[in-house]
Amino acid sequence: MPKPPTELPDHQVTPNPKLEKRTRRQFSTEYKLRILAEADACRHGEFGELLRREKLYSSQLTTWRKELAQDGEEKLHKTAPGPKASKTPEQKRIEALEQENSKLQQKLSAAEDCLSLQKKALSMLDRMSNGSER
Repeated sequence: MPKPPTELPDHQVTPNPKLEKRTRRQFSTEYKLRILAEADACRHGEFGELLRREKLYSSQLTTWRKELAQDGEEKLHKTAPGPKASKTPEQKRIEALEQENSKLQQKLSAAEDCLSLQKKALSMLDRMSNGSER
């Protein structure tokens, strides 16, 4: 018989789901350009303050500057989180199928070896039985 549901004690905290889910911040192109302009205008000692105020890392600004220098504003807009995939889904599927094929080839080889041994053993038993009948 299942236990009846119990009420939570008063001292137990129920977390707010909105606060539990963390999401990546996404920055607009305008925001990135504005922050880069502010960073370029900073005097000695003001850069760290800007980063703390905006809750950014200097590496983010470095990345944004590189993207702006290489491909212009279009690249700033299309920043995808995380590293780029080294293989396409098709390449991954092909690799998985090749591994599966290799494993099956090994199993087939082992099965063929077993059959070969069984044939040899049967042949030896036939010879022994034929030899004893003579």
